[in-house]
Amino acid sequence: MPRRHLLSTPALLVAGGYLVALAVATVIALTAGDLGVLSRVTLSVAAGEGVAATWPNVLALVPAGMAVAWALWQGLRGPLAGPPPELDRDTRRLRVTLYAAAASWLLFPLMASWPWWAAVLDTVVMSVLVLRFHPVLARDLAHADRVRAVGVVGYGGSAAAALLEVLDWPVPGLLPVICGLAALIWTVLVLRAQRRDGRWQPATVRYGIVSLVLALAAPLIGLLPFGPDTLLDAAAAVGGALGMVWLARSSHDLADPRHQPAPHPSTAI
Repeated sequence: MPRRHLLSTPALLVAGGYLVALAVATVIALTAGDLGVLSRVTLSVAAGEGVAATWPNVLALVPAGMAVAWALWQGLRGPLAGPPPELDRDTRRLRVTLYAAAASWLLFPLMASWPWWAAVLDTVVMSVLVLRFHPVLARDLAHADRVRAVGVVGYGGSAAAALLEVLDWPVPGLLPVICGLAALIWTVLVLRAQRRDGRWQPATVRYGIVSLVLALAAPLIGLLPFGPDTLLDAAAAVGGALGMVWLARSSHDLADPRHQPAPHPSTAI
C-alpha cells in the first residue's frame, strides 16, 4: 500500500488544476491555431515569433507540461507522513535551503519575463545550497573542501556575472564557461555522494541525473536540422522540472520517517 505524504491532497489539487489548464491550452492550440496559451502554460513565456501551432510543436510542448505537473505533485506533497527522524542543525538548514532552491523554480510561471533580480536570487540560493550541502555530505565526498570551492565558483561566479550585467559592467568572456563547468562538476559529485548515502532514495538521485543529462544535451538539440521549433524549449522545461523534483525530493527524503532508528529489543512492547 502506498505511503501517504503530509500534503498529498493540496499537491494533488494544484497538479490536477494545472493538468486541466494544460488540456484547455492544448485544445485552443489545435482548434484556434494559437500556440500562445499553450506556450505560456508549459514554458512560462510567449510563443516565439513565427512559431506556428503545428502538430509537432504542440506534441513537443504537451510532454513538457506533463513534466511540470509531475514536478508540482512531487514537490508540493512534502515528505512521508509520520514522525520524522531526529535531525541535526546542519541537516535542518540543508532541508530549508533545498526547499528554497526548489521554490525558485516556481517563480517562472508567475512572471511574464525573468527579471535580473530573479536570476541573481536563484544563483545566490544555489550558492548557499553549496555551503549547506558540505557539512551534511562531507563524509561521502572525497576532497570535500575542494568540492565546496568548485560549487562556490560555479554558482557564486554566476551570481557575480549576473550583477555585472545589471550594472552594465563588462563580463569576462570565459567567466560563464568557467562557472557553468564548475557547477556541472559540483552537481555530478553531489549526486555521486547522494547515491552512496542511505538517506536519499535512488529515485531522487535519478531525477537529478536525468535533469543534468537534459541540460548537457540542450546544445546538441539546438543543432538538430530537423524537429519541432519548440523542441529545445520543451527539453529545457522538462530538465528544469526534473531538477526541481530532485531538489524537493532531496529535502523530503531527509525527513523520511523510515530513517527513524528502530527501537531496541529490550524497550519494544
